[in-house]
Amino acid sequence: MTETATNSTATLNKFEKFKLEKDGLAVKQEIEQFAQIGWEAMDETDRDHRLKWLGVFFRPVTPGKFMLRMRTPSGILTSGQLRTLAEVVQRYGEDGNADITTRQNLQLRGIRIEDIPDIFRRFEQAGLTSVQSGMDNVRNITGSPVAGIDADELIDTRDLVQQVQDMITNSGEGNPAFTNLPRKFNIAIAGCRDNSVHAEINDIAFVPAFKDGVLGFNVLVGGFFSAKRCEAAIPLNAWVDPGQVVALCQAILVVYRDHGLRANRQKARLMWLIDEWGVERFRSAVEQQLGASLQKAAEKDEIAWDKRDHIGVHAQKQPGLNYVGLHVPVGRLFAQDMFELARIAEVYGSGELRFTVEQNVIIPNVSDSRLDLLLKEPLLERFSVHPATLERSLVSCTGSQFCNFALIETKNRALGLIRELEAEVSCSQPVRIHWTGCPNSCGQPQVADIGLMGTKARKDGKTVEAVDIYMGGKVGKDAHLGTCVMKSIPCDDLKPVLQNLLVEHFDAHLKEEAVTST
Repeated sequence: MTETATNSTATLNKFEKFKLEKDGLAVKQEIEQFAQIGWEAMDETDRDHRLKWLGVFFRPVTPGKFMLRMRTPSGILTSGQLRTLAEVVQRYGEDGNADITTRQNLQLRGIRIEDIPDIFRRFEQAGLTSVQSGMDNVRNITGSPVAGIDADELIDTRDLVQQVQDMITNSGEGNPAFTNLPRKFNIAIAGCRDNSVHAEINDIAFVPAFKDGVLGFNVLVGGFFSAKRCEAAIPLNAWVDPGQVVALCQAILVVYRDHGLRANRQKARLMWLIDEWGVERFRSAVEQQLGASLQKAAEKDEIAWDKRDHIGVHAQKQPGLNYVGLHVPVGRLFAQDMFELARIAEVYGSGELRFTVEQNVIIPNVSDSRLDLLLKEPLLERFSVHPATLERSLVSCTGSQFCNFALIETKNRALGLIRELEAEVSCSQPVRIHWTGCPNSCGQPQVADIGLMGTKARKDGKTVEAVDIYMGGKVGKDAHLGTCVMKSIPCDDLKPVLQNLLVEHFDAHLKEEAVTST
């Protein structure tokens, strides 16, 4: 690494120091020992930090119980893989649930360190991996949830997403070349016209674009959310054909690894390096690493639609087949739900399931002849194809129930409050309401119509859970980030505030019974 990246040992933050002492991936060889000695006897740095290189997260709010974060490129799983994960949740997860994330992924809860070796053996047999899914690694790579089946798609990105993951993780074995990035890193590859991957919030994003009649990708770089700063990705002024995607990802990652800023962890994401260098110098360094000049970006990309949520029944490009999008309230799944989803995918589809960045599930390849039977399944009474208008677009991070970073409880509160609002307010259109428990923004409030970020406030002389409110986030065509419009609203006072916002900005109106009761 260069002087810019390393500075001196004296100026490195504690994370850089422990990464120099031992690569995070090294704990892969120590899992059996950790299982034998238990979580309380482990070295704290191994337990609290290095285990994240294997996707194993210590959670102080649930001592002795870990979270497991998977890698599911493009959000695609087979029914057999989902059944394996359901078995893990049922057998080993004391909390008995899993969460679909805003990166088309699954997080399993309540796992003990003693059970990790057996769980990892199950993963290997099922073709699953959690490697390099946390800390200073590339997180789950997102792609269109309907890649390969969307009647209107431009490029089927599934293989590209898998190739990029395989390059980064050495096909799931772990790749030391990319285990010491300055900070976490997000990649998205879009193949449709509606920006279903939220390209603008990724460190690297590929969006479809024609250049000289050839279909490839324009490249965006530097998008990120953090407690310190949030920025939308900017154009690299580069266009690549699909065959160059993997090599360009590798080149950008190497430049970032070797030159990214490491002294201040709050200023270590890729955009900080681009700020320091300027985009032209950054692009030149990437070209040098790539060993080839990049073509200038196409004049326009093909993101031309408002974003779809893929809920409901939709005809596929394959004649006679449909994909069915199921709404999963705030992305929370229990073991029995997972078993049922696996069964439904096998009975009515092709044994495949897909997650969306809105924390929902898609069952693809359902034949016309099986569609009516699927829609009568009891599970669809809870995971509806016709959810209520406001609940339809509700997204929430894990919250303080399981995450020690969260300042407030989110999932249960979000669901309870939205259902109260549904009973009192009529909306003619979905309103994207996103909850996040802290400024790390896992719930992505900056891309929502209404975003709620957890904080603390004083009320009646006491410290209470509260939210800062963001508005104006837009996804799809001409995407941009929202801004904070209200600060420190106590959660107990939030319902009338949201009612007013819905009425004033989203053409909602109070239902007659709600008006009468007030």
